[in-house]
Amino acid sequence: MVDLITFVLLSFSSIVIVLNPLAATLIYVSLTDSMDRPTRIRVAYEANRVALLVILVFAVAGGAILQLFGISLEAFRVAGGILLFGIGMEMVYAKTSRTKMTATEKYESIDADDVAMMPIAIPMIAGPGTITTVIVLMNEAVDIGIEAMGAILLLCAFVIVLDYYMMKNADLITKYIGPREYRVIGRLMGMILIAIAVQFVITGLRQAFPILVGGI
Repeated sequence: MVDLITFVLLSFSSIVIVLNPLAATLIYVSLTDSMDRPTRIRVAYEANRVALLVILVFAVAGGAILQLFGISLEAFRVAGGILLFGIGMEMVYAKTSRTKMTATEKYESIDADDVAMMPIAIPMIAGPGTITTVIVLMNEAVDIGIEAMGAILLLCAFVIVLDYYMMKNADLITKYIGPREYRVIGRLMGMILIAIAVQFVITGLRQAFPILVGGI
């Protein structure tokens, strides 16, 4: 029971930090500021609906996809840890992660008729970092039990719902959270994400090279 609670708490913090609803909301505001409120709400709903579908597909079928390409979970966990470490470093230095949205994608989306699918849903919400995280966590949940697997799916849905409501109430949020506050929050979350990323790498190396267990 304690292991399950610990795993759920780790999973929740990992998904929230790597998805980063606050950063997604602030970028969403910049992409939709020329739209009327009903259109903005529709964009937020569609973006999060598509992102949730993508995340759940990779959470359920991620292991099979790795096997299809002959990639071991240990290799993917180490690679994922390195990716998350890079995202965490960008958060610490108050930069928008390039795995979420490049400058070109943001520029091209300004005049786009529909920004919900691209770039808001993918890659801003359901980006490489988020997909990597849910695949690793779901594969760890398999060893714990069906309750842990169900918890991952529920956590993904909960964070996406949170992301939607933050976007829906973006005007209120931006009144109280400006660039300075966002940088402070982002740096704190970045430090936590770096620690999670390092743990991913350590766990992957331990499982790939059991001989290192005594040295790590």
